[in-house]
Amino acid sequence: MALTEKHFKKIVDKLVFLKDTSELMIDLAYSSLLLNSRALAEEVEALEKHMDDLHTDFELQVLSSGFKPEESKDFLGLIRLGVVTEEIADAAMEIADVVLRGLEPHPILRLVIEEAEETVTRVTVSATSTLVGKKIREAQIQEETGMWVLVIRRGKYWLRPRPDTVIKVGDILIAAGYAEGEADFEALASGVREPVTEDS
Repeated sequence: MALTEKHFKKIVDKLVFLKDTSELMIDLAYSSLLLNSRALAEEVEALEKHMDDLHTDFELQVLSSGFKPEESKDFLGLIRLGVVTEEIADAAMEIADVVLRGLEPHPILRLVIEEAEETVTRVTVSATSTLVGKKIREAQIQEETGMWVLVIRRGKYWLRPRPDTVIKVGDILIAAGYAEGEADFEALASGVREPVTEDS
């Protein structure tokens, strides 16, 4: 099989996805530690298992590329980049494992956790929620509830939310923020209440 531009683009896209996923895992792992959040640590654990599958799929894609012998060194470099993303994912899992195992944090870190007024929550977007079909920037979740979305879990994919990311029915929104906004955030996602407007 000759290596086509389309096939090469698939390889690049998979590598970018591996990179983005490993970066997201690190963000969630540190947040789980700083907020002492088992919910976030569990997301990292689920992502780590997903990352194994992604990495295997990436390597198979590279190895089935039909590259010429003189191109093998370049493709070996791609495989090594994939291995690096896997190592980053493993490091994130080690951080999250501290929370999952219930280990006592360092005294300084414990003070940070105790002083923090932030919490983390996971909610599923219902069909009746006013968030459905809105972009993150339009939803104004942070302005209304004080919670900001860290990640969206959609089926077997985890998405780092961007301003133009559209919220869909069934999305699991994982958000952090002040504890007093948690109930409002859950109600907004479940469709229990209308969002706050300037006229209300």
